[in-house]
Amino acid sequence: MIDERIIKFIRKHHVLTLAVGNGDAGWVAHAFYAFSEGRLVFSTSPDTEHGKLMAANPQVSFGMVLETRVVGRVQGLQGTGDVARADDTARKAYLKRFPYAVAIPDLTLWTIEPTRLKFTDNTLGFGKKLIWTREE
Repeated sequence: MIDERIIKFIRKHHVLTLAVGNGDAGWVAHAFYAFSEGRLVFSTSPDTEHGKLMAANPQVSFGMVLETRVVGRVQGLQGTGDVARADDTARKAYLKRFPYAVAIPDLTLWTIEPTRLKFTDNTLGFGKKLIWTREE
């Protein structure tokens, strides 16, 4: 089970940085996300650079960060996971968080099911990290 402090951090934010790659090609993108049933839900067209790379290799990395200059407040999450097209439950969660997205004609939603998470939280002590790995 993912530590509640990690889930609270994920729910508090709404933009993730996505890193994808396949062989010698790689790309980074930013996306709004919702959190539903332990998965991150985000939108991107399959025709984007990262959309094409995800289709070829569904293993991705991602991150989120609290921007602050106060060292004692630094928080950030890094993770890896598996990407898949979103189901109806994920779609409802995304549209609830971003209702204006219903107007996007070709809204393509994806989910990331995390496989590993590393949460750095300096509010717990300098450099304190919480690690979670999905059990197979």
